Amino acid sequence: MSMIVAVDDEKMVTSAFKTLFKVEGYSDINLFNNPEEALEFLKTNKPDLIISDFIMPEMNGLEFLREAKKLYPEVSMILLTGYADKENAIKAINEVGLYKYIEKPWDNDDLLMNIRNGIERSNLLESLRNKISELEIAKAQLKEYSENLEKIVEERTADLAEANKKLSGIINYCADGIVIVNAEGKIEQVNPACENMVGLSANSICNKNFGEIAYSNKSQFKPDEENSEILLRDYYVINTLSGVHTPVEISFALCAPDKYVGVIRDVTVQKETERLRDDFIATLTHDMRTPLLAQIQTLKFFLEGAIGELDDKQTVLLSTMLQSNEDLLGLVNALLEVYRFESGKLELCKTKFSVIDLVKQCYAELKPLAEKKNLKFELIFELDDNTIINADRAEIKRVITNLCGNALNYTNKDGEIKVLVKAQNGDLIFSVCDNGNGIPQADIPNLFKRFSQGTAKKRSTGTGLGLYLSRQIIEAHNGKIWVDSKVDKGSEFSFLLTDVVIKEGQVSNG
Repeated sequence: MSMIVAVDDEKMVTSAFKTLFKVEGYSDINLFNNPEEALEFLKTNKPDLIISDFIMPEMNGLEFLREAKKLYPEVSMILLTGYADKENAIKAINEVGLYKYIEKPWDNDDLLMNIRNGIERSNLLESLRNKISELEIAKAQLKEYSENLEKIVEERTADLAEANKKLSGIINYCADGIVIVNAEGKIEQVNPACENMVGLSANSICNKNFGEIAYSNKSQFKPDEENSEILLRDYYVINTLSGVHTPVEISFALCAPDKYVGVIRDVTVQKETERLRDDFIATLTHDMRTPLLAQIQTLKFFLEGAIGELDDKQTVLLSTMLQSNEDLLGLVNALLEVYRFESGKLELCKTKFSVIDLVKQCYAELKPLAEKKNLKFELIFELDDNTIINADRAEIKRVITNLCGNALNYTNKDGEIKVLVKAQNGDLIFSVCDNGNGIPQADIPNLFKRFSQGTAKKRSTGTGLGLYLSRQIIEAHNGKIWVDSKVDKGSEFSFLLTDVVIKEGQVSNG
């Protein structure tokens, strides 16, 4: 909204202004018949345009506009004058720097055009003045920055040199090996600890592929920009001088575009400690199996009446003892299985067998438990009845029994469990879905770890090894096992075996 100030000692003129401006839509109009009153108003109000008569008794228009110019140099000013005062008006424009003079009587269209142009001129001049002020401030700041730039550069250079010195000290004296590789896996830089591990100088190591100095029987290092952090376990570094293969863990992190820094940690001591611990557990559990089996067999003889008929209390007591010993034997067997997998002593015995027959056998063994809890236990096959796969039958049976058994245990009475088996492009996919309590998202990453029992919501009474062994078995087959779950809605455990289907026909449901 534009503000207009108009001064004329004749009230008829200011009245005409008021009517004209309202018709044209100008609302912020300030009309004065006394120039001194107008000056008092201008001291606290900035207008966009000032209009003044030339001949006035208290103060002529030239004097008034000169004072107004001191307050607002950029505001456009229009002088109204009679024809006889034309020369004085031109002189005023030159002396004061007025925008226009208009002779009385004026033409309304011409006056309005000059008013619009004058307001636009005021706004442009003010904008220009602001820009000039901003440029002057920026110029002053630039001058100050330029004067201090050299000092700033010196300080930054000193800080950088000190940081580089500290970083070099950390890298050179770090006990862990440090290596930098590019996106192709080529080594670009190593530290002295890495040289000692490999038995070669930095010049000899650089430009080698990372796989030439470190290897794993399980996986290979592949740079991936989508994964900025990579942890490699079960790796070995080859020392070309001694021939020693040192077990290591390697942590890679993206340090620059297409560059990764890796920290190589010698885990020989940890591996030896784990081996001693596992050997101890294996020896202990193995030696426990014989007396446990003897106890179980003896208790069975008693319950079968080998020493005579038992009363109800004796039967309950011996049955409880038998169940406890069988549970303990199950734990011992599970620990032995874990040891066999982790020590690499387990070799898969792959055979060709009917996957449908295997699943139906597991189903028949578990069905009584489902009937006891009144669960709807359903099998769905999306593969040919004669589909044959090549895998370790006993170990796959262990996984299927474990996944289905868990679903039966954790599904509430009158619940529903669906088992789906399908073959697709040579792959076998097995899923068991329940509508039980579900698993919190925070607990899912720990489910397939050793001794993971239940969730934060509810713990199980098992060994915590079932899902861990299942993962070991599936991964030994180069497969994948996973879970999708939502609290209070249920869980779906699945595994995928790739390239195991030998014979696959038309889909059939069972």
